[in-house]
Amino acid sequence: MSYVAEFNELPLASLSALAEGATAAEVETALGRKRKSLEDFAALTSPVAASPSCLEEMAREAHELTLKHFGRVIRLFAPLYLSNECVNVCRYCGFSRNNPVKRVTLSLEQALVEARYLCEEGFRHILLVAGEHPRFVSADYLEKCVARLRSDWPSISLEVGPLETAKYEPIVREGAEGLVIYQETYNRAVYASMHPKGPKKDFDWRLETAERAYAAGFKRLGIGALLGLAPWRTEAVALAGHVEYLLRHCWKAQITVSIPRLRPSVGEFDPTVKVSERELTQLVCALRLTFPEVGIVLSTREAARLRDGLVPLGITIMSAGSHTEPGGYTGQGNGVIGLEGEYATKQFEIADERSSDKVATVLAGMGYEPVWKDWDGALNEP
Repeated sequence: MSYVAEFNELPLASLSALAEGATAAEVETALGRKRKSLEDFAALTSPVAASPSCLEEMAREAHELTLKHFGRVIRLFAPLYLSNECVNVCRYCGFSRNNPVKRVTLSLEQALVEARYLCEEGFRHILLVAGEHPRFVSADYLEKCVARLRSDWPSISLEVGPLETAKYEPIVREGAEGLVIYQETYNRAVYASMHPKGPKKDFDWRLETAERAYAAGFKRLGIGALLGLAPWRTEAVALAGHVEYLLRHCWKAQITVSIPRLRPSVGEFDPTVKVSERELTQLVCALRLTFPEVGIVLSTREAARLRDGLVPLGITIMSAGSHTEPGGYTGQGNGVIGLEGEYATKQFEIADERSSDKVATVLAGMGYEPVWKDWDGALNEP
C-alpha cells in the first residue's frame, strides 16, 4: 500500500471536524497521552488548543521534547536556485509558465560559482531548487550538478520536479542524500484548481514522490504543505498522516516536515486562507508533540522575529541569507542574468533578510549552536 491508497482511506472528514471543534476535555486527553495519535494531533490544532493557557502548556512541552531529542542545535542550509524554467501552471507560484518573467537556467559553471559563494559563507548543507522543465532541468543535468558539487558539499538535497525512481538513482550515486517535495495542498479539489496545466496536475504522482525517492536511496526525505491554499487544520491533519506513513514505511531515512506560508510573488496570488502567527506557532507545537524525533524546517519566508520565537518550540533546521532566483547570490558580476540585461525573477519574496552570519549570531545569543555541517558523506562511502 502506497500513501495514495492510505490517504484515500484517511478519515479526513472526521479528523478535520475534530481539528475544528475539539472540546477542552479532548484537548486535555490529547495532551496527557505520551504517544499521540492522529486524533490527538487534530485536537491539538483545534481553536480550543489555541487558548493562552493551553498553548503555553503545549509550548513548554514542545520545548522540552526538542531539547531532549535535538539539544540546542539548529542545522543551517542554503537554497541554490538552478532554474526558474517551468512547464507547469501553478496559480500561486512566481515560476508559473504563464507568468511573463525572465527565465534563467544556470550552466554547470554558473552553479559552481553560486555554490562557492555559499561555501565561503560557511554553509555545508545545500538545497538545489528548480522549476519543473524536462528540457532545461533534466535528470542528467541534475546528476552533473551533484557530481560537480559533491567534493565541497557533504550534504546535497534536491527540491525539483518529481522523477521516477530509476532517474533518481544516478543522482543519489553521485552524492545527493536528500529530497524535498511539498504536496502544496492535500485537498484534491483545491489542488486541481491550483494546477490547471502541466505534469504537476497529477496529484497521486506527486504524493508518491517521497516513496520513489526512498526506493532510490535518499537518506533524507522532506515533505510539507503550502499554507494558504486550503483550510490549514485540514492540511495539517493530512500532512501529519503523511509523516506517520513515512515513519512506518521509510524508516531508514530521516524525515523532515516544513510548513511554509504563502509569500508575495509574481502573479500576485492572494492566499485563500490566512494563517496567523499564533496558528503557525500552534502547528509547530502540535507537530513536535506528536512527532518528537522529526525535524521541523523553517525558511526565510517568515519574518526574523517569528523565526527566532519559534526556534525553542521545535524548529531544528533553518535556511539563512536566502535568494529565491537563479544567480541571486553572485548576480551580474558573474553574468547570471536574464534576457535584456534583467535579473532572473524570484520564486517568492523572502521575509527574513538577515545574513547567514547574523542568523548564526542571533542563534548563539539564544544559547543555540548553529551547525553548518553535521556529518561527512565521504565517511559513509564504501
